[in-house]
This record gives sequence, structure tokens and C-alpha cells, in this order.
Amino acid sequence: MNEKGKLIVISGPSGSGKSTVVNKAIQGREDMCFSTSVTTRSPRPGEVDGKDYFFIDPQRFQEMVERDELLEHAQYVAHSYGTPRAFVEQKLNEGLNVILDIEVQGARQVREKKKDAVLVFIVPPSLDELRRRLVNRGTDAPDVIEARLQRASEELKETELYDYLIINDDLETAAREFTSILTAEHCKVPHRIHLLKDF
Repeated sequence: MNEKGKLIVISGPSGSGKSTVVNKAIQGREDMCFSTSVTTRSPRPGEVDGKDYFFIDPQRFQEMVERDELLEHAQYVAHSYGTPRAFVEQKLNEGLNVILDIEVQGARQVREKKKDAVLVFIVPPSLDELRRRLVNRGTDAPDVIEARLQRASEELKETELYDYLIINDDLETAAREFTSILTAEHCKVPHRIHLLKDF
């Protein structure tokens, strides 16, 4: 019998390198997938419905909220985004670990609805290092960088919500820690007790 997958929530400040850590950790693994979100915004060139996002209209989005069909949802720049419960449950039942890359408020919503979700917070070693990474990225104006640093300071106050904290000082080490978390979670008794039925 296949083990059910784990729902893994990843959060961390912009510039913490969380996507890089996770992609490194799951490279070559067939038991992992990223959740596909629903959004009310229009597809960008090259985006595929059902792969990049599920593109829906605002009325359908509101219906999903009212029917509790979303594990979490939020609004950014006049558009709504959310994690569809049915998609996540389907993948978990197929034995896949599903990764959600979401912000703290979304993680809080998921924690309320999925008590067995595993919440992982990824941070750089210091705010100075975060500033250096954001500057070196070269994509944000100085005022945007300051706003991101302020946001990071606020997010760090929410880390007690999470189960695990990864300090992304070295990519290889951080990726190994993420893999170790997955292994440990799958070895927990509540997750495997059903395998003992034949003993």
C-alpha cells in the first residue's frame, strides 16, 4: 500500500533562497510536486492553464471561498490567489508530497485546515546577508529592498507557527536539511501505523 503524501508548506522572506533550496532538494525525486494555485488574473504569455495556474473568474473564486474549497487564499495587486483543496488532496492520495510556497498568512490558514501539514521556514543567516542578496539580485529599487527587509523582520516574528527552521547559509546543507525533514516526517508513527496491520 502506498503511503499518503505529506503537505509541505514553505515560507521565507523574499531573497532567502527558499525556491533554490527546495528545487535542489527535490531534484530527481518523483515523489514531489508543487501545488498549482487558482488565480483571477489573466494568463501571461506562455502560461498554461492547469500547469502554471488554474485561471478562473472572480465569481468562481468567490464561490470556492464560500464552499471552503481553498486551503488558503489571499489578494495581491487586485487579483486573488488560492490553493485548491481538491487538487492537493488528489496528489496526496497518489502518494506525492505536495509543496506550497506561500507567505505567513497563507501558512496560518493551512495550519487551521490541515493539522498534519508540515510547515518549514527558510531564512538567510542574517538581515545583512538578506540585504546583500537583494542588492546583488539587481531587480529591485532601493526603496523596494528596504520594504522587503522590513517585511522580513515582521515575518521572522511568526516563526513559532512553523515546525522547522532552515538557515540557508550554505545551499548544500540547507537542501540536505530539507530532505531530512521529509524523511523524518514519513517515519512518524501516525503516518505509518496503518502499515502494521499485517503484523
